[in-house]
Amino acid sequence: MASFSSSSLFFPATFISHNHHGFFFSSPSGIRRLSLCKLESFSRSIGCSREVSNIPTNGVVKWNSVSIKAEGLQQTEPMVPPYNVLITGSTKGIGYALAKQFLKAGDNVVICSRSAERVESSVQSLREEFGEQRVWGTKCDVREGEDVKNLVTFVQKNLKYIDIWINNAGSNAYSFKPLVEASDEDLIEVVTTNALGLMICCREAIKMMLNQPRGGHIFNIDGAGSDGRPTPRFAAYGATKRSVVHLTKSLQAELRMQDVKNVVVHNLSPGMVTTDLLMSGANTKQAKFFINVLAEPPEVVAEYLVPNIRSIPANGSTRPTYIRFLTGLKAYSQIFSRLAFGARRNRYLLED
Repeated sequence: MASFSSSSLFFPATFISHNHHGFFFSSPSGIRRLSLCKLESFSRSIGCSREVSNIPTNGVVKWNSVSIKAEGLQQTEPMVPPYNVLITGSTKGIGYALAKQFLKAGDNVVICSRSAERVESSVQSLREEFGEQRVWGTKCDVREGEDVKNLVTFVQKNLKYIDIWINNAGSNAYSFKPLVEASDEDLIEVVTTNALGLMICCREAIKMMLNQPRGGHIFNIDGAGSDGRPTPRFAAYGATKRSVVHLTKSLQAELRMQDVKNVVVHNLSPGMVTTDLLMSGANTKQAKFFINVLAEPPEVVAEYLVPNIRSIPANGSTRPTYIRFLTGLKAYSQIFSRLAFGARRNRYLLED
């Protein structure tokens, strides 16, 4: 909730214009501090007969029929551990491994999935290992706006706030084939989960975190195709993962335009992880080669990513980051070792 001092408030620097509806205000630039006396003078200059009314807690300043929303009002509190962490698509694979690693670090975790049975089973397993009061779970289909809103309500009821929201939910419909052979159902599954679902989650996460005294950090997980390289046999998946990077950059720009500093959107790249999704497509010589050379188990990836994620709020950073497990240098090094010395051959899969 916005708070004000008795002598001043913050609102975006405005350009004033008018049309047949009266005056309207736009805010293309940052935040400026204006004293109340200046606002009162300003109100008289545009023809308002009354002085500034009492400033309500919703951050709206009124002059007769004219209202200005005092945007950019941000309370900030230090974000100190333990952190409250939410991970979508976290009942298996890298999402589940991340949840375990955050719990090992002492944090509190909310997991979710579109399968109520998997959520219940995963919560039970994690609570047996880490305790009843550190793990929560609920069913959520990220493709459904109402489900994501209910997820936020669930979080606020049980943990009050979320420091770190990781958008991990993704799908390839377990389908590896040329686009011309893909069914309508598979394409809809991939696009609605990876693109629409991500947008809905980002929207609701930002709305929630803007009202949190501690703010928050959102991490969008990318995947094959996010760097613009082709992804034959899973073209739709690659196209949606390319959009992850663009969406993240756009949200970063929007938050900068609004001078929001306590909510930050980041990219997170786990690289190739030996999940069911990846291994289900390991039926070609090329796929087996790259999985053996570059892929790592979810637990190994999570052990690297979680300390790097936690270091951002720990350092008080408000700068967007791109955390990568499999860097270009690491990938080229491992490929060279394989070609030169036969390293990692048949590591997970028998190659022809």
